[in-house]
Amino acid sequence: MLIPSIDLLGGQVVQLEQGQRLVLASDDVDAWIARFSRFPIVQLIDLDAAMGRGDNAALVSRVAAALPCQVAGGVRSIERARDLVAAGARRVIIGSALFGAHGINVDVAAEFSAALGTDAVLAAIDTRHGCVVTHGWTQASAVAPIDALLALEPHVGGFLYTDVEREGLLQGFDVAGAAMLKHTTSRRLIVAGGIRSQDEVDQLDRLGIDAVVGMAIYRGLIAT
Repeated sequence: MLIPSIDLLGGQVVQLEQGQRLVLASDDVDAWIARFSRFPIVQLIDLDAAMGRGDNAALVSRVAAALPCQVAGGVRSIERARDLVAAGARRVIIGSALFGAHGINVDVAAEFSAALGTDAVLAAIDTRHGCVVTHGWTQASAVAPIDALLALEPHVGGFLYTDVEREGLLQGFDVAGAAMLKHTTSRRLIVAGGIRSQDEVDQLDRLGIDAVVGMAIYRGLIAT
């Protein structure tokens, strides 16, 4: 299944390369809401909140009320997660809160699961150079993605695995690598990072893997 992405930064819908270089920006949020209205789920990310430099809370609430969304960005407390669900989020993506100085915070994952229900919790496994990165991809850890999947699986409804090195570059996704991840977990697996064609989305779908697509849609390479 294709999951289109709406990334918010500074009150605009944007697309970034590797989470850093601004490539596209649009003030017309309503146009993107309308365009993605037929999809069963849309990914909504508050990049400012993820990076710890403010938020787009009003826009997040507006989009989540209009579209079925899985929402990410700075969700580091159960209170914040509950607020997003109250605003209309179908799933909440937890990233940085699940990783700390001592590795994987399994107890934190269990707390989110107990508060929201397991099916409503997705764990973000953002990976660069084979290790999980957090806080808007600015902080590296020593945690391997496979270890994160295995440790967190009992407490989440699924995983969002993002290949940060490919994100926004339209170089294609490592489908074989995604297949290996799928064999590691029985939970829902969603992948993102560099997907550039409908064929890739279809390949992933045949493996039972959902695909988040941003840049390829905004560049017109995949029709929506």
